[in-house]
Amino acid sequence: MSRTALIVTVPEADAAVGEIRLRHDWSAAHGVPAHITVLFPFVDSEDVHEQALAELFTTHAAFDFVLDRIERWDDGIVWLHPEPSKPFEELTSAVWRLWPDYPPYEGTIDVVIPHLTVSETPIDVDVDLPIRSRAIEVRLIEEGADRTWATRRVFPLA
Repeated sequence: MSRTALIVTVPEADAAVGEIRLRHDWSAAHGVPAHITVLFPFVDSEDVHEQALAELFTTHAAFDFVLDRIERWDDGIVWLHPEPSKPFEELTSAVWRLWPDYPPYEGTIDVVIPHLTVSETPIDVDVDLPIRSRAIEVRLIEEGADRTWATRRVFPLA
């Protein structure tokens, strides 16, 4: 069994935060590109129903967004805010409705806030914002035996 996650990659952010993420975000060091999480953790790899995911994501349109500001949670995690956030919230809700046994972040938070993690440790960050991007797909990524993550399948948005 291996873990999976659903993400929207943000390649435009890599130039601005890629090096910081490599030093301060475990996921970057394990092969996960700059991204906004749709659902993590998701089902075990052998339980993924790829056809259901493909059908689900064709009901959601691609959309433009901007990483418009740097935010920080009380525990020091530094992240970038996407505007608009609502389309990311809708993607998360749609997947969660189909797989109610897999709440975002294992149900440890009450409100899901879409974000791009820059650092899991409290650091000062200076990023040239805004960063403009377009969400055109959702990636299913999977953790390998060596603990690195790789893309298993890409699901286009409508």
